[in-house]
Amino acid sequence: MSVDAIIVIAVIIAAVVLFIKELFTVDTVALLILVTLVLTGIVSPNEAAEGFSNNATLTVLFMFILSGALFKTGALQQFAIRISASFKGRYYTSMALLMLFISFISAFINNTPVVAVFIPVVLQISRVSGIPASKMLIPVSFATIFGGTCSVIGTSTNILVSGIAEANGLPAIPMFQMLPMGLIIVGVGTAYMLLVGFRLLPDRSKGKNLEDKFRVVDYLTDVEILPTSPDVGMAIMQSQLANKLELDVIELQRSGTTFSMPSGDMILQAHDVLKVRCDIGKIRAMKEQMKALVNPAVHIGGHDLSGKASTLVELIIPSDSDFEGKTLKDVDFRRSFRAAPLAIRHREEVLHDHLYSIPMKAGDVILAEIKTHFVEQLRKDERSGKSPFILLSESTLVDFKKKQFAWVMAIVIAVIALAAFDIVPIMIGAITAVVLLVISKSMTMKEAYESVSWQVIFLLAGALSLGKAMSNSGLDETIAQTIIGNLGVFGPVAILSGLYLATAVLTELMSNNATAALLAPIAIATAHNLGLSPTPFLMAVTFAASASFATPIGYQTNTMVYTAGEYKFTDFLKVGSGLGILFWILATIFIPIFFPF
Repeated sequence: MSVDAIIVIAVIIAAVVLFIKELFTVDTVALLILVTLVLTGIVSPNEAAEGFSNNATLTVLFMFILSGALFKTGALQQFAIRISASFKGRYYTSMALLMLFISFISAFINNTPVVAVFIPVVLQISRVSGIPASKMLIPVSFATIFGGTCSVIGTSTNILVSGIAEANGLPAIPMFQMLPMGLIIVGVGTAYMLLVGFRLLPDRSKGKNLEDKFRVVDYLTDVEILPTSPDVGMAIMQSQLANKLELDVIELQRSGTTFSMPSGDMILQAHDVLKVRCDIGKIRAMKEQMKALVNPAVHIGGHDLSGKASTLVELIIPSDSDFEGKTLKDVDFRRSFRAAPLAIRHREEVLHDHLYSIPMKAGDVILAEIKTHFVEQLRKDERSGKSPFILLSESTLVDFKKKQFAWVMAIVIAVIALAAFDIVPIMIGAITAVVLLVISKSMTMKEAYESVSWQVIFLLAGALSLGKAMSNSGLDETIAQTIIGNLGVFGPVAILSGLYLATAVLTELMSNNATAALLAPIAIATAHNLGLSPTPFLMAVTFAASASFATPIGYQTNTMVYTAGEYKFTDFLKVGSGLGILFWILATIFIPIFFPF
């Protein structure tokens, strides 16, 4: 094995570890891969830059914009609310319809906004029907994965594999070549979730209010500013309460008047009563150092947080949020959103202290108290695609623009049809569609930029450089020969099955796009060594790269519902393992039938 191949293996191992540990965001890891490969001379600067100009990368970029334009019309939200009305007393029928509907739209629209729309809808269904949200959110996430396997534009992974095929001198994957296998996945996957998955899903959140979910009892208390306090005459933002003790002032009472979420430049006066978020240690410090009278008997469990002045809300960080990797201090959370954080649910852990210094991750949920009149602004921002989070605790008002929906839908259908009949390449069609939307004022260029998940774009560029490095170093050929040497005696079906299994396991641990970029060159090299068509082997990688069900980190929609549904890591393992094995068996049987060797 060459030195270059050993370096590439080391880079792959390091990347897998970083993906699992979540020390950096996935796009940061991708750029680290790219830089390392260039500095070690395995790929040239020009080859590294090709990832940004690759057909797959550009197609994904402009498809994001088309999805954003469709999302902006309000159609998806409107359909979601109509479906939710059927849930009373008809769980299995309604859940089947919901999953099939989500699968259908996910075949053509980016999965992330689909899940972003349905998380609040599912939580509302849960409150009305009494069915725990934990029984519905994983099926919603899985349904987007099922649907994404039905067309080449269903996920960025499919487009990526098609781009890798073209880069290796093979034809691009036709628009609906994946449909027969995709329909089997949708049908079997939906049936599995209704018959088996529902029984394995946990029963959580039932009967819980927000205070119970975030375990914030005794974290709010009243503080009276005494005349001898050093904070008298100081602005809230400059006070020792805010700076030294890092307290959030939720409310200020003065001479019978209540100021909800007071501004940071409001001057404190003697005998002001502040409602603050704190812990026992800070209560002690306030008594001893700040000359404040503390009433710990008043806490969140007995205090009205849902009055006219303020509202308690949950805000989830989606996978393409500007918040990811930043702290609440970095985004000036209080000033920008007129909100005070009370707790953060990160994966299976609820955090209460040092909230402004905790880096946000996709799937995190912030419990915050916000001025009631500002909630509508958050809703508007969310509908326009400008919000960095999803508002969970408030129902989203829908402004359905029928004429705009008809125009956008006509353009999307035209793009799909032209690509399906090989009249116009999907990349050119998508770019043309975006131009038409902008000049027709269906969306602005600013809105187009905001619709793109730049994290995915950088991830694709970095992942493609890894595939190029495998080819340059000869590692793809070495691995292909090893696979053939171990499984060749059992025939091509066994090799295909092994390739699917390896991809499916790896995609549970790292990004699905990175996994596809890693295994697709190996699939092509394996086919060439066997003298067989590369199509079935590429299909094995493509379907397996999206088959992330057993962990919450392998697929971005799983990450989004992880915290919102109060799931544990083991919940995905229980429900998803069986589904992954079932799809492995189905792939082994049907891929050779639909895509002959």
